[in-house]
Amino acid sequence: MTTEKSAPAEPSPTAGTEVAATVQPRRRGWLVFLRDVLVIIVIAVLVSLVVKTFLVRSFYIPSGSMEDTLLIKDRILVDEITPRFGGYDRGDIVVFRDPGGWLPPSTEPARPPVVEAFEWVLSLVGLAAPDSDDHLVKRVIGLPGDHVVCCNAIGQITVNDVPIDETGYVKFPPGETAASADAFDVTVPDGKLWVLGDNRYRSKDSRYNTDQPGKGFVPIDNVVGRAFLVTWPFDRFGLLDFHHDVFAGVPAPEGGDDAR
Repeated sequence: MTTEKSAPAEPSPTAGTEVAATVQPRRRGWLVFLRDVLVIIVIAVLVSLVVKTFLVRSFYIPSGSMEDTLLIKDRILVDEITPRFGGYDRGDIVVFRDPGGWLPPSTEPARPPVVEAFEWVLSLVGLAAPDSDDHLVKRVIGLPGDHVVCCNAIGQITVNDVPIDETGYVKFPPGETAASADAFDVTVPDGKLWVLGDNRYRSKDSRYNTDQPGKGFVPIDNVVGRAFLVTWPFDRFGLLDFHHDVFAGVPAPEGGDDAR
């Protein structure tokens, strides 16, 4: 008769070892997850910065100077890259930094740093536009070299002696038909633009800033880009109409081609 020998029993793990084996992988998993989230956030911020700096920016409309094309509190996207290669055309709707004296000094009280920081973060992803109040939006009427005059016998602006019919986008007060209540006769200098608001009788544009150092002209270097899309509110979502056809018959200024 033989006796059966049992295999030696393996030492059972202690309670402390079991806890460590359970906690360490779980802790490592959370750390990897948080690391991945942080990397995604950093990449998203960097991409947003590149887009905002070189491609597209978001602005909101604080005034009615461009009604009914743009309404107060509309949010728009501005194309920064296309004009750098193709320049601007008559009829383009452009956003630009104040050339000096166009906007009144800000009277808003300083906001808490936490609010400023939060809005800055939102601006990186296009959900806020904190510098909208420091910019203006108008329609380009005159390019460098253009001779722009208002008004002819039937109230139309002429560009290089060609009248333009702006009834498709200018907002006229009841009983008014002239494209401007104020006469002007200007030749746009090199590197500048002559801009007017579509709400022509309620817009402090080039006409009303001729007493400023820039004589009412907007340096092209001040232009952020060309507005092309209304993104908010959703019921107004859509592309903006530049009405380039209005200016189709305007010749290049004497002595040169249209500025681009």
